[in-house]
Amino acid sequence: MRTMIARYEHLHRHPAVFRALTGLTLAEFALLLGRLEPDYQAQERQRHYRPARQRAIGAGRAFVLDTRDQLLVTLVWLRRYPTHEVLAWLFGVSASTTVRIVARLLPLLQQLGHDTMRFPDPGKHHRRQFDDLLVDLPELAVVIDSFEQKVQRPKPRSDADPWYSGKKKTHTIKSQVGVDGHSGRFCDISESVPGPTADITLLKQSGLLERLPEGVGAEGDLAYVGVKDAHPQRLGATPRRKPRGQDKHRERGQDKARPPEDIAYNTAFSRRRIIVEHSIGRLRTYACLALCDRQHRANHRARVVAVAGLVNLQIDCRQPRVAA
Repeated sequence: MRTMIARYEHLHRHPAVFRALTGLTLAEFALLLGRLEPDYQAQERQRHYRPARQRAIGAGRAFVLDTRDQLLVTLVWLRRYPTHEVLAWLFGVSASTTVRIVARLLPLLQQLGHDTMRFPDPGKHHRRQFDDLLVDLPELAVVIDSFEQKVQRPKPRSDADPWYSGKKKTHTIKSQVGVDGHSGRFCDISESVPGPTADITLLKQSGLLERLPEGVGAEGDLAYVGVKDAHPQRLGATPRRKPRGQDKHRERGQDKARPPEDIAYNTAFSRRRIIVEHSIGRLRTYACLALCDRQHRANHRARVVAVAGLVNLQIDCRQPRVAA
């Protein structure tokens, strides 16, 4: 019988390969498993004692993979996004088994992801310093941005058009994220919407600004210009736009360069805002959010929240926050 190369019993002997397949170290995996186990057992009790169950408790076939290996299956699927046929071969089970495992554990990882998300606490001390040019901005801020993922094209033309993104030149789905401006931890994930949806429209639909704690601002790029007027106390800042008609003046040979103070401000603002780009980059190291979505846009937000929770776990373990 061949060795089941992806099962924990064999894989834990190769830490570098384990991390490449799951995105987690062995210690982080053990911590995640400890958090998941109570929820998994509660889910199993609910399944066994459901009113419509016809078999006696304990009857039926036992799972081939234990909880640890089921979590491993789900993490490998999120990180590397193989087809279920490939995933089944790696773990020595059937493709239908891996489908059921992912469907069973993804909601649990989504809930754990929700549990890791929290807005910055105005009562805690933060050591990170920002440029003097941004002294008027709130010390605590949630940095907002969005990303698009390619999706399979819906067959009917009428269904496909709403998903076609002119920016990406393909059919996409969009997610908005809110990131702690100090730690880079994810603190909010929006519902997934068609790719052409404007960032400012998605921000209004998500209600993120209304949910921010008192004393915590929000920052975004030029896509969010205009929200500041609607929520002057919530949106901390956006970059400064170039003067109107600048391109026309250049065509006429007139010099209407951007003021030096605007250039300095935007440079400082970009250095502060870059943390959300880094966090999205860490999110998209998981192939389930980088490759073309094969799930026909179903449960997309669940995957984003689950992976965001894994990234938060990595940040907490590898870059411990400074206590107050």
